[in-house]
Parts: sequence; C-alpha cells; structure tokens
Amino acid sequence: MIKAARAALPEIFTPPFRRVLMKILALTLALLTLVWIGLDRVIISSIAVPYPWVASLLSFLTGVGLFLGLAFLVAPISTLVAGFFLDELAERVEADTTGTPGRALPAGRAVWLATKFTLVSILVNVVALLVFLLPGVNIAVFFVANAYLLGREYFELAALRYRSLEETHDMRRQHRFYIFCCGLLIACFVVVPIVNLLTPLFGTAFMVRIHQKLSRDDGLPLAQAGR
Repeated sequence: MIKAARAALPEIFTPPFRRVLMKILALTLALLTLVWIGLDRVIISSIAVPYPWVASLLSFLTGVGLFLGLAFLVAPISTLVAGFFLDELAERVEADTTGTPGRALPAGRAVWLATKFTLVSILVNVVALLVFLLPGVNIAVFFVANAYLLGREYFELAALRYRSLEETHDMRRQHRFYIFCCGLLIACFVVVPIVNLLTPLFGTAFMVRIHQKLSRDDGLPLAQAGR
C-alpha cells in the first residue's frame, strides 16, 4: 500500500496528469462562473429596492455570499468534471506499470461514474461541515466516512476497466478492509483545501496500482473485462 502511494504521489505532477488537471480546473472555473452569473442575476432581479446604492450594496453582498457558497462547491464540481478524464489517467498509469491497459468504460457508465463521484464528494463535504461541529469525534468520523466512500469509488473505477460489475463488487468485498485502509490515504487529500483538488489524480493513480496488486495476489489476469 505504502509503495503504491509513494509511486502514485509523484506521478500526479507529471505532464500528462498536469494537463488533465488544467482541463479540470479550467472547466470547473468556467462552470462556477456561469453559475455565479446566473444566480446573481436571478437574485438581483427578484428583489426590488428603492435606491441605487442599496441595489449596489445588495449586489456586492450577494457576490460575497455566492463566492463563499461556490467555494464549498469547488471540490464536488471539480470531481464531476474529473470523472470524464479518469479513464484517460487510468490508462496512462496502466501503460506505465503493467503495459496492459484496460478498456475505457462505456459512455453511459462513465457519466454514471462521474455522477457517483460528485454525489460522494458532496456527501463527504456535507459530512465534513457537520462533524467538525462535534468535538472529540469529528476527525474520526470524517476520516472513516472518507476512507469508506472514496476507497470504494476509486477502487471500482480501476477494477471496472478489467472486470464486470459483479466481479468488481466481489473483489471489493473480499478486500474491504485493505481498500478501506487505502481510502484513508486518499482522505488525507480531501481534508486540505486546494490540495483536495488533487484528490481525483492521486486516487486514480493510487487505486490503479492497488487493483493491480490485489489482482496479482488473487491470481487474476489483467487482460479480462467480462462486462
């Protein structure tokens, strides 16, 4: 596990991963900007004020509020955008490690997987806000929730490129504790603002290697994909 993490960490700063990161950030900022403009216009147009300066102040306060709210959504939205590039990253890692790339997920499943990643990310962020209000158990609850959810999602991403959904679930259940521990390492990225934008990159590079390791341990070939 540690060996896989040490190999994955520097890889997320290589040119192929940086290019994907730039795409993710550009699309995320563009999407957030459109949301900001749309919400600002809706809020301002729906509130009538008698004086121009009140309208200006309201617009400013609305912008600040939207900025703070959208800052909370940066990680989930970047995860949604990243979901459409994770196959590309996984293929790169596979080529660099085993030389046996898996098969890209069908378009429908890729969209569903990206949606799942987003829902998981939103859930994790909501849990983060709630548990940090509970002294004594907040850190433990946060890491346990992240480890389970992120470990499961990124492992399935890696495994589904080679295996059917049923085979992937069986493999995940068989190694649930090990995958949970791997999820703890991914959770370390989520807890740090800005660094959490690197979570999809590290999670993919890391879990592709973990899936390869578990496949070797189980004596399973990497050249199958019985979907």
